[in-house]
Order: sequence, then C-alpha cells, then structure tokens
Amino acid sequence: MINAVGNRMTREIARQAKLADALERTQIQISSGKRLQRMSDDPVAARRILTIGTTQASMASWQANIKSAEAQVAQAAGVLGSTSDLLARARELTLSAANDTMSPADRATVAAEINAIADEIDGLAATRDSNGEPLFAAGSARVVRFDSDVSFAPVQSAAAAFVVGGNALSTSLRDAATAVAAGDRTGMDASLTSIAGAVAHIADQNAALGLAAGRLERIGDGLSARGIAIADERQSVEEVDLQTAIAQLNAQDLTLSAAQAAFAKINRQTLFDLLT
Repeated sequence: MINAVGNRMTREIARQAKLADALERTQIQISSGKRLQRMSDDPVAARRILTIGTTQASMASWQANIKSAEAQVAQAAGVLGSTSDLLARARELTLSAANDTMSPADRATVAAEINAIADEIDGLAATRDSNGEPLFAAGSARVVRFDSDVSFAPVQSAAAAFVVGGNALSTSLRDAATAVAAGDRTGMDASLTSIAGAVAHIADQNAALGLAAGRLERIGDGLSARGIAIADERQSVEEVDLQTAIAQLNAQDLTLSAAQAAFAKINRQTLFDLLT
C-alpha cells in the first residue's frame, strides 16, 4: 500500500513538472514573440525558417546589387550625356574650320580645342564609380547577379561605349584636329562623318542604359513583393499568436494550480488516513 502511494506521488510530481515546463515555455514564447525556442520544438517548421532565412539573405544581397547598379547606370548616363555634348561641340568646330576664309592661326586654335575635347572624352571613359572601380570596364562588361536566375551587365564596357568601328572616339577627334590644323578639307569632311556616327553611337549607348535602368527597376519591384510574401510566411511559422498563447498560458496556469492544490490536500493526510 505504501509503495503504491509512493508511486502515485512520484507520477504526480513528474506530471506537475511537465506542466510547469510547458507553462514556462509558453511564458518564454510570449516574452520573446517566437513560437520555436529550439529546433526540437518543431523540426519541420525550424527547417523552413532556416530556408526562408537563407532566401532573405540572398534577396538582401540582390537588392543591394540593384541599388548599386542603378547608381552606376545613372552615373554612366551622365557621362555619356557629357560625351554627346562634347561631340556636338567638336562637330561645330570642325564645320567652322571647313570655311575657306578661316586663317591658319584660327584653324590652329580650333584644332587645339578639338584635341582638348578628345582628352576630356578620354577622361570620361576612365570615370570611376563610388567604389573606386572603373565605371566602364576595361575588358568585358561586369556581369552582376540580381536574382537567383538573373544576371547581366548594367553598364557597358569602355570599348562598347567609346569605340566606333574599331576607333576610339578620342582618336577620331584627334584625326579631325589634324585635318583642321592642316586645312585638309577632305580630311575634315571624313571627320564630320565620323563625328556624326559617334553622336549616333553614344545615343544608342544611352538608350541601352535606359533599358537597363527599367529592367533593374522591374527586378527590384519583384524582389520587394516576394520579400513581403516571404516575410509574412516566416512570421506565420516563426512568431507566436499572442492571443492563443495567452489563452494557453492561462489554461496551463489553472491546470497546474489545481494539480498543486490537490497534491497539497492529499499530502496533508496522515499515514493512518492512507492506511484506513
């Protein structure tokens, strides 16, 4: 009889310990706002949370790439805009020098300005971005990842932007300056054709930057929408429902209190009471 009573007490103590543990877990969930405190609480949900976390980290990296690329595209568009303005000025100067009434001294002055424009365009081609890297890559254009399966070069290479028909824009301008200084009308006419082609080329390159900017914006919007959906899913899996948790806490507290009260009442009985 005594052994049976002892066994019942041991089982009751163990049951109350489990109730206390469950109560404590619920309290921690409410205070932390997290439903899972360790992977063993729900292995499937814990694995899903880890997967979502990895995806969110990747998406944050892609969003950062998009912001950086957007800044580079805007900077490159400004550079090409300046280049276009300089080419237009070089064209005006070459046209004016083609006038037979211009003196050799005036042509020399015009040639010097065209050479200065060529130097300035070389400087624009060597522009660096905010990270100190060449804005227009010297080799192949830099390809950047913007999503799990989306990678492309937002800014073209220096060769693509500043070379036409195998000749650098600055080289064509220096050829024009040479023709102007020498009063070479044929050379000046050829240079005017080259400069017109360069202006059209820069316009095409600027249009390509505009397309890249639009694509980056669409990708960024898509990532933002997916980010909200993934964050909502993670919240539903990871975070605790406070109303439900509080109700559960009250029920657990009531159950434990009742069990403790009953246990205390039983233990007030004497050994004689238990034996009779």
